Amino acid sequence: MRDIPEALAAHLVQGATTLCRCWSLTRRDGAVLGFTDHDGPLSFDGIVFAAATGLEAAEASAELGFAIGGGEVSGAFAATGLNEADLARGLYDDARVSIWLTNWADVSQRVLLETGFVGEIRRGDTGFTAEVRGLAKAFDEERGRLYMRSCSADLGDGRCGVALAAVAANVVTSDGRLGLTAPALVGFADGHFTGGRLVFTAGANVGFATEVKRHGAAGGLVALQLWQAPPAPIAAGDAFTVSPGCDKSFATCQSKFGNSINFRGFPHIPGNDFIIGGVRPGDGTLDGGSLFR
Repeated sequence: MRDIPEALAAHLVQGATTLCRCWSLTRRDGAVLGFTDHDGPLSFDGIVFAAATGLEAAEASAELGFAIGGGEVSGAFAATGLNEADLARGLYDDARVSIWLTNWADVSQRVLLETGFVGEIRRGDTGFTAEVRGLAKAFDEERGRLYMRSCSADLGDGRCGVALAAVAANVVTSDGRLGLTAPALVGFADGHFTGGRLVFTAGANVGFATEVKRHGAAGGLVALQLWQAPPAPIAAGDAFTVSPGCDKSFATCQSKFGNSINFRGFPHIPGNDFIIGGVRPGDGTLDGGSLFR
């Protein structure tokens, strides 16, 4: 149940109201931004809620039990508000959102409608639609350890233990979006950086990070294909660092990184075909013991 302040409740029963919505976003880098659908800026709780940012709220829903409720916020890209570059860099991924219903004539009359997190963001040429997920989304996140053939750790984290050394290079040629060549990486085997992390360190996309989809090295030409296009076109001379990739298999962990002792998967766990295939004559001794004696 939501408690509505007495002053705001008295305002709501009047024939005419002066209401608007205010949003605050706390980004992953700690920056706090405020927006409102009112025609003038508002301020409370130390946050200035900018107007004329093109934001508009859609219908929100609340669910029973542990179902995830929420809604959507749509808007246009504006220099004074959200912009394409910040969205593409992931600064708003999982940002914390608070939404108030506010009397713009007296901002002390307000009620907190929703607190949640930014979920999926759909971007268009001139605007975006951001999903707002309720606090129950925490119950939908993976917790604990999974028992599977592949490794459950991320390359270079505390559970993996590999000391990653990113390699610095410069773009020589590019299609401007997803593909680039970097001859400085010629000393590495084909596929060494597939699945690795690339971060631009100079140029129009400084700070933008994405995963390498494909690394090909042949005949002195080293090409990288990215999974996600940066906000600005990739240009010759742009500097970046790139780290090796891992497909999370035991063979790669052992041969590429020499880190099999820290492998966080179960490579000998029986697969679905073994479990549902049944026993056939000649399959050997299936007595419940180890298959790798």
